[in-house]
Amino acid sequence: MRLDVLFVNGRFTTLDPERPHATRLGVFAGRIAGLDEELDGLRADRVVDLRGAPVVPGFNDAHHHLSLRGQRMRELDLSADAVRTLDELYAKVAERAAELPEDAWVIGTGYDQTKLGAHPTRTALDAVSGGRPVWLRHCSAHMGVANTAAFARMGFTDLRQVPDVPGGTVGRDADGLPDGLLAEQAQELADRVLRPIAFEDFVAAIGLASRAAAAEGLTSFTEPGIGAGLVGNGAADLAAFQTARERGLLLQRATLMPGAPNLHEAGVFEPGREWFGLDLGVRTGIGDEWLAVGPVKLFADGSLIGRTAAMCCDYAGDPGNRGFLQEEPEVLRGFILRAHRFGWQVAAHAIGDRAIDIVLDAYEAAQAEHPRPDVRHRIEHCAVTSREQVARIARLGVVPVPQARFISEIGDGMLRALGPERAKGCYRQRSFLEAGIELPGSSDCPVVAGAPLLGIHDLVNQRTASGAPFNPEEALTPLQALRAYTVGSAYAVHEEHRKGTLSRGKLADFVVLSEDLLTVPPTRIGGITVLATVVGGDIVHDIAGLAG
Repeated sequence: MRLDVLFVNGRFTTLDPERPHATRLGVFAGRIAGLDEELDGLRADRVVDLRGAPVVPGFNDAHHHLSLRGQRMRELDLSADAVRTLDELYAKVAERAAELPEDAWVIGTGYDQTKLGAHPTRTALDAVSGGRPVWLRHCSAHMGVANTAAFARMGFTDLRQVPDVPGGTVGRDADGLPDGLLAEQAQELADRVLRPIAFEDFVAAIGLASRAAAAEGLTSFTEPGIGAGLVGNGAADLAAFQTARERGLLLQRATLMPGAPNLHEAGVFEPGREWFGLDLGVRTGIGDEWLAVGPVKLFADGSLIGRTAAMCCDYAGDPGNRGFLQEEPEVLRGFILRAHRFGWQVAAHAIGDRAIDIVLDAYEAAQAEHPRPDVRHRIEHCAVTSREQVARIARLGVVPVPQARFISEIGDGMLRALGPERAKGCYRQRSFLEAGIELPGSSDCPVVAGAPLLGIHDLVNQRTASGAPFNPEEALTPLQALRAYTVGSAYAVHEEHRKGTLSRGKLADFVVLSEDLLTVPPTRIGGITVLATVVGGDIVHDIAGLAG
């Protein structure tokens, strides 16, 4: 056998307990043909000298909105790095509005009211937009703010006609008129006129974000929501990802979660029985090593910093507010039981402890009624949990999918929302591991930065943007954090047989780093540079000049 490529002179951390380290790695047909002495006597079409650099398995993000990231990269940046006050935000909106045609939308993204002091308002946006419609998305993607012209585009020239929306909230002023803020399902009022974006624009957004993610060492990811729903785009989202892959724009391996609204009665599949899911019996697992359909994504509740996540107790300093569910408990339960029965892995967005209980009840009932081996239903975010809930998650074989980077970027807001005592139950990564749960690494990008090294940094260091300790008892070691972003994320989508470790037969996906993240001081992990990203033996990002 002649290898396609031989990587030599590297310091490989394989995460394979039978061979933890290696210096050579051979690739044939996109997979690892062997390491070190297993390669003796073999030649290769190409030899790449890694010059002694440390190498780890390819980073895999279990919850990364790549398409939304690409869309946001082309919108007005209102993140904390770009604006520090509401006045600066309004100035940015005015500047962008002045650059656009009179009837064009001003779309901004990434503002955080916990850092600005308050949400923008409809009337203030009216004053700076020159009559143009404005829609500003919150960093969490769980809410946004519209101005009067935007409401008119939604069909409400009379603001008194803007309705309340089940599963969401419409902010109102003292006169009962909308103040501009639309939370959770109320965002559908804006989405129905802003989505879908054009197919080619959506493909381009995938490519734009994919290049950025490759520079951060991302070799695979799970997209949590395509098609209809809060975070999807339109009816052809899967086709758009296929097109991006065919054109060489999608550089990573992708697992795509259809949003729950996409599942439907899909016709008779045997006498007297209707199929529930996607047309032609499509369900979790169809696809290949590059593009596959994963779990179905549904929303149980909302956002922690937006204080819409469904909690068992009031938010700190906010009497009477315990958030809310986006659907009634019986509706959530009914959907989960039906999706489970028809072969789907289910991924439920549940942040608050009340929502988590409802989802766990449904998962347990589904498995009792229709037993399936090794289902690995997921709870996306799984933010606020009691010790009893952690134990129950372990017993049921459920996979929690928390986001480490929330700690530094929005951790101060989460601490304020919970108060000091309840914050001890927030993002219990170490507790999950100690309970025997396989922990995946994820970012929820573009809610926060998507670079896996930044997520690993926060898993280890547990410090907010202000420098406050977040939940230090839940800190992981660098090795545990690396394993989360590789082995754990592969486990979350039944892919551990293909990726997660660098061992013979696995996909040849790995990352070349400037420093060894397992040996540098923990506070420097986030500053490590990705020198090269390799997917299937091909170098898709290269600032080290490895490709010559």
